[in-house]
Amino acid sequence: MQFVTADTHFLDEHLLGIDDFAPRPFLTVDQMDQSIIKNWNERVGENDIVYHLGDIAVYFAKPQVKAYEKVFQILDSLNGHLVLIKGNHDSRGLFKFLAKNNYSFNGKPKFAFHDVGVLLKYDHRQYYLTHYPLMLGIAPQIINLHGHIHHYAVPAKENINVGIDSPEFDYLLPEKVPFGAPLSFSQIEKLINGKTDDFAKRR
Repeated sequence: MQFVTADTHFLDEHLLGIDDFAPRPFLTVDQMDQSIIKNWNERVGENDIVYHLGDIAVYFAKPQVKAYEKVFQILDSLNGHLVLIKGNHDSRGLFKFLAKNNYSFNGKPKFAFHDVGVLLKYDHRQYYLTHYPLMLGIAPQIINLHGHIHHYAVPAKENINVGIDSPEFDYLLPEKVPFGAPLSFSQIEKLINGKTDDFAKRR
């Protein structure tokens, strides 16, 4: 199966607590990280593919390689093959470290890398997977899956926030997404239909 997620912000103590930007009710980064890892691994199988749309982690250490090693350990504990799209908090140094320590299993690398985005055809739709939300103009056949804006949503039905803090997960109710669990594309389809119906009601 294929999944998509964004804005895990592993190790980021600045996001702890409840606020409008990213409501994360954890006392420590270890609690937050372990919750994401647990919920991710309960959803994703070993050979599944997960598109991570940026902002993997926010962590600093001296020397910097210690931070990269810590992030690698977390990513290595996650099930699946990870397709990593660079976010504003993801450094080229981190991507180079992950590439240097990359490995393959079941015929695919653990990590694949993209600076800007991925155009993906899945089922009957086309998706442009990016970190930042994009204004695509008149391109009704393309859905932009993105992160970056945490607990906010773009007021356009073609833009779907798939970050783990996204308020648009309410379109899946009564189904509740466990915190940090990547979304399947059947869930993405429900998000698209829910947001489209919501916009139609506002007219």
